[in-house]
Amino acid sequence: MSTNNIYTVKVEESRPATEKRPSAGPVYRSIYAKDGLMELPEGLYSPWQFFSDSVKRSPNCPMLGRRQVTDSKAGPYVWLTYQEVYDSAIRLGSAIRSRGVNPGDRCGIYGSNCPQWIMAMEACYSHCITYVPLYDTLGPNAIEFIINHAEVSLVFVQENKIPSILSCLSNCSTHLKTIVSFANVSSMQKKEAEELGVSCFSWEEFSNLASSSYELPPKQSGDICTIMYTSGTTGEPKGVILTNEAIMAEVLSVEEMFQLTGKGFTEEDSYFSFLPLAHIYDQIIENYCVYKSSSIGFWQGDVRFLMDDIQELKPTVFCGVPRVYDRIYTGILNKISSGGTLQKTLFQYAYNYKLANLEKGLPQDKAAPLLDKLVFNKTKQALGGRVRILLSGAAPLPRHVEEFLRVASCSTLSQGYGLTESCGGCLTSIANIHSMVGTVGVPMTTIEARLESVPEMGYDALASVPRGEICLRGKTLFSGYHKRADLTEEVLVDGWFHTGDIGEWQPDGAMKIIDRKKNIFKLSQGEYVAVENIEGKYLQCPLITSIWVYGNSFESFLVAVVVPERSALEKWAENYNLTDDFKSLCQNQKARKYVLDELNSTGQKHKLRGFEMLKAVHLEPNPFDMERDLITPTFKLKRPQLYKFYKDCIDKLYTEAKGTKK
Repeated sequence: MSTNNIYTVKVEESRPATEKRPSAGPVYRSIYAKDGLMELPEGLYSPWQFFSDSVKRSPNCPMLGRRQVTDSKAGPYVWLTYQEVYDSAIRLGSAIRSRGVNPGDRCGIYGSNCPQWIMAMEACYSHCITYVPLYDTLGPNAIEFIINHAEVSLVFVQENKIPSILSCLSNCSTHLKTIVSFANVSSMQKKEAEELGVSCFSWEEFSNLASSSYELPPKQSGDICTIMYTSGTTGEPKGVILTNEAIMAEVLSVEEMFQLTGKGFTEEDSYFSFLPLAHIYDQIIENYCVYKSSSIGFWQGDVRFLMDDIQELKPTVFCGVPRVYDRIYTGILNKISSGGTLQKTLFQYAYNYKLANLEKGLPQDKAAPLLDKLVFNKTKQALGGRVRILLSGAAPLPRHVEEFLRVASCSTLSQGYGLTESCGGCLTSIANIHSMVGTVGVPMTTIEARLESVPEMGYDALASVPRGEICLRGKTLFSGYHKRADLTEEVLVDGWFHTGDIGEWQPDGAMKIIDRKKNIFKLSQGEYVAVENIEGKYLQCPLITSIWVYGNSFESFLVAVVVPERSALEKWAENYNLTDDFKSLCQNQKARKYVLDELNSTGQKHKLRGFEMLKAVHLEPNPFDMERDLITPTFKLKRPQLYKFYKDCIDKLYTEAKGTKK
């Protein structure tokens, strides 16, 4: 990298290739950690301390809020204070112990974001119990798998999720002995659980089991705080082990980045909680809110009312994923374009003027204060009018959306990169540094990063533009995969975690994500897709001989190029009196729709999830072959080459599918 690298420092030289390992570039640290990675302060052992300190400091500050719904109309937010949540968590913690669940044992939490979720988590913290988030997007048997794999003995469950726990109970009642509803539980449900030797409680009944005989145990920073499951390539979720130290170091690193580059949260800040608490991104931000005595307002759990909830809460901090920001961007653009020529011209003028100032290096609030008042105040209202910090993660944010929000939202926007294994954010773009648009920024103050060459993909970490697999080392890494030493050894080599993502260092020290090493990618809503697994299921459709499924993290759905089974397609054509030859049949809209519908019904049969279904297909009359370099001698698909060959088709499929979606 050239010498104008101003945001990172080199702390170790590059490493040449050996017989066993490819070459690796130099090791870099954030400029803010140039003298050493951030250490946990003395005397800090558990995230429970973040909470109990906030309760001492701000007992009457609002902590958790949700909207009261009466006659299916949502009213204003109703709040529980830090003291009230603390009292509930203490009671819950004691009730958990009364069920024979002891420090080091495991509790599941299953449901969408709400005050009970956080109370259950804090109750686990209080007694050194490892909490295990459960969520159903990991596939049909994920809940059962996680309960058994993590040996969960008690689970807190959202009222409407109780049936799905009961339906798999007979397969997991070896460990699971107690179910606690976030609200109520019917006598039928109790009876069904009791027949399998499991007790079922309403929230209130369970709280009443509390007794004062359980003192809070001493905490250790090396204790396992949570086991968080994430999708695996083989279909079985992997349990990522995170210690108290990793969680606390991540929270303190978030605070350090805010303090060094802007303004951290305060008691005045309010955060809008809608990204799933079962994922690390939202977990860390909510723990950070608790640490700073900020308030957390929950959405109603229905995407149709998302914008309405935001207008009611008027948060100051908003964390999103690209798909949500895309929606907000489209919504604002539609408003502007329906406002008439004068309004459009004024907006464009203001936009260009402010963008030019941001590019000159002026901070967000000084780039065009008058235009912020006159023009951008309207766009600011889209998120309630009070937002000052926007954070984006989970997948790359399209550059035009990022630029638009930096200009028009009147907030600082930082895009970050992280994984469950890195305890959330490990790289982040620095607030108000406009040149970092399109990148995920620099390492956090707890992490060191380097690139490792991937020769088979043509990525060289020692080239003048260094590209390679992002490898991480530091304080916020996971301690391994639960009961899977084999998988842990694959990704943790000599203390370096291999992320599987391909990055490119920018001249200023920021990182840009450019590819994915394995055949797993993320869609724009943050869901992982293991593409070979899906192709294997679709191949069971008798109508096709080959399939290449494609998706990327700027889109929310999958498309495919398919080689149909010639005789099957011709037989279908006969039934419809179509006399087209095979090549023309492949271009026939009806034939394409027929193959698409058949593929998706095969997908449904094999229990593929919604986002794994295909939205459009291109029918290819010629088999994928070695002449065109589309497959290996053992008939494995060459994905980069397929993409290059069919790029125009793919672009067309996306345009087409979006057109029909509207």
